[in-house]
Amino acid sequence: MTRTVIIDYGLCNLDSIARAIEDCGGDPFVTADPKALRQASKVVLPGVGAFSEAMNNLRKSGMSDALSQCVVERGIPFLGICLGMHLIAQGGEESGEAEGLGWINAKVMKMKPQLPEERIPHVGWNEVNAIEGMPIFEGIRPGADFYFVHSYYVQCAPRLVAGTTPYCGGFTSVVADKNIMGVQFHPEKSQKPGFRLIQNFLAL
Repeated sequence: MTRTVIIDYGLCNLDSIARAIEDCGGDPFVTADPKALRQASKVVLPGVGAFSEAMNNLRKSGMSDALSQCVVERGIPFLGICLGMHLIAQGGEESGEAEGLGWINAKVMKMKPQLPEERIPHVGWNEVNAIEGMPIFEGIRPGADFYFVHSYYVQCAPRLVAGTTPYCGGFTSVVADKNIMGVQFHPEKSQKPGFRLIQNFLAL
């Protein structure tokens, strides 16, 4: 069993992701203490809330530096979920311009409807078309539906795009760069496909 550290930065309820990881065979440990990352075999950065406030909380606690040491320097497998995926970008335009962790060449942008029936925030089930061979999508059928709740998306370098979703003209819903992965949807709320994704992440 692996110790999966779930980062608590004070903006969201973490019970559902902790339960999902436990149900998938992991050992979840929710913490706001940067020192806990020393014992992490996996790291999950979940997310609900505003980009700038989340980054402020991560910096004030010392968690931003500890995360970079753990994930970027040591290479511990990392999964960012929704806002957690946004925070690894260079910056975001939500609530004014704000700098992110800067791990990937990306910027967080406001979604813009392209069709009359498209609504923001984007809430509900939608398909994810992952690139072939993506380890966290092993055993998940192509185009499987996952659960989304968001108004912003990650605009990133093409080499980082690991999955897309056909909404608002199409947006990047999965990013990957070596040990660093991010998903725009909530796997913990996405039933069987979401739990399979978590299992795959825990197996890395």
